[in-house]
Parts: sequence; structure tokens; C-alpha cells
Amino acid sequence: MIYVAEKLLILLRDGRKLLGTLRSFDQFANAVLEGACERVIVGNLYCDIPLGLYVIRGENVVLIGELDLERDELPPHLTCVAETEIRRAQKIEREASDLKGSMRKRMEFLDLD
Repeated sequence: MIYVAEKLLILLRDGRKLLGTLRSFDQFANAVLEGACERVIVGNLYCDIPLGLYVIRGENVVLIGELDLERDELPPHLTCVAETEIRRAQKIEREASDLKGSMRKRMEFLDLD
């Protein structure tokens, strides 16, 4: 099935989720999305950050999925917020993850496993 001119969700190797209309692709999964946006989800918050016309290198693609435009795309518990707020939430989440990792590293000598 050919998905050109279909709205797609593309999951990238670094965990980012891109949405947009597929305009072109090749045998290496390189793709061009029109009207692309990055969907950032942190906890119960989300934001769609507009990117415009976006070229994706195929080696970074993990998954490509077609979006059903007739269904609601998001679960009802998610709240849409501004880009500044989602970036702040991402920073807090990253700092908490870094702290957890450093604490775990400091406690390795206990060998709790």
C-alpha cells in the first residue's frame, strides 16, 4: 500500500515522535514530511511542536504508522500545554532521571540484586 499524502506517525531511534503528511520516500526509508510536528509527551502533558517541511534520514526510523483521522489521536487524560511548559517538564524529568542514575551508581557497592 502506498502512503504518500497520508498522515503518518514516525518513531525515531532517539525516541522522538513525528507526525505529518508523507510527501516522498525512498528504498532506504528516507522520508519527507509536510506540515510536520514533534509530539512531546511528559507524564500527562503533551505538546505538538511545529517543524514545517521535514526531511528524515531512513537510518533513524524505527517505526512508521498510519494515523486514523476519524479517531481521536490521544487518550483523554493527556493535557495540551505550551511549548515552554513541556520543555520545562522535559528538563525536570531529565534531571530526575540523571539523579536516579547517579544514586544507583553510588549504591552499586551494596549489590542489592
